[in-house]
Amino acid sequence: MRILFAASPAIAVPVLEVLSKMELEGKGVALAGILTNPDSRQGRRGQEEPTAVSAAASELDVMRKEKDFPSIPQLKPEKLDARSRAEAAAVKADLLVSFAYGRIFGPRFMALFPFGGINIHPSLLPQYRGASPVPAVIRAREKETGICIQRLTAEMDTGDILAEDRFPLSGRETTSSLSETVSRRAALLLAELLGDFSGHLSRARPQEGAASYCGQIKKEDGLINWNRSAAEIDGQIRAFTPWPLSFTRCGETTLFILEGRPVPAVVPSASPSAFPPVSPGTVLGMDKEHGILIQTADGILAVSRLQWQAKKALDWKAFINGARDFMGVTLS
Repeated sequence: MRILFAASPAIAVPVLEVLSKMELEGKGVALAGILTNPDSRQGRRGQEEPTAVSAAASELDVMRKEKDFPSIPQLKPEKLDARSRAEAAAVKADLLVSFAYGRIFGPRFMALFPFGGINIHPSLLPQYRGASPVPAVIRAREKETGICIQRLTAEMDTGDILAEDRFPLSGRETTSSLSETVSRRAALLLAELLGDFSGHLSRARPQEGAASYCGQIKKEDGLINWNRSAAEIDGQIRAFTPWPLSFTRCGETTLFILEGRPVPAVVPSASPSAFPPVSPGTVLGMDKEHGILIQTADGILAVSRLQWQAKKALDWKAFINGARDFMGVTLS
């Protein structure tokens, strides 16, 4: 089976690697090509950089050449138009496999593939359909999540489920760490599915239950609302790591809250009496075990890592050494 793999971000790289490995090992899969976003300007110098999937494909080409396998064709269209359809048709793929590609495939594009298309989605569908399921799961403080491989349909993330992998969450995942877990497990799940593709097709099931949705995350979404609970703010901080990060205002300066967690109202090294009533966002004090204590609308958030805008990230002790007047301020 010849496969065109549509993907761009780093989370999809292990899947690309598994597809190439299956081809090299003669497991009935041929990597016809990748469909990825165009190179874009990155960093302060604005140099053109390929997507993570494109860069990984170029690295795989070195190994493939050593084993007398062809390099992986790379398609990088600005949009899925007639020209891109012609390029896709030229690789003669049987199946389209998509993972975080970020674009909608129209009927004329899908008609190029005799076996249609499948999509890897990192949530337990129909929960968290849309563009940001990994941070959405963390922010909602779910107890478990998973990966679904579904048939590609005209309506986003609504196709029948061909394979599913469920696993529990510890409650301390960040988007960075959970994405790494998802990327590894998705590669294994896809390899299993392709090993018995017709069998999985015969066992396909429609999505069941109420659907929920998650959209694109914007940089301004990282602003912390201290009138929420400590548990909710903790979920936001973890969900927005590594991007866009969670931040607050200290006077006129932006302060990023990089790590924290809810703690009991009175922690062991704090005063024996509970803190007096204060406004949410007030910096209450320090605790040797937990860090800097900040009042929320419900509970206390202990912050262990912070960063002033345009400065380096610091653990809470180093931060306090450079901000002696931080105690008692109210963050906004």
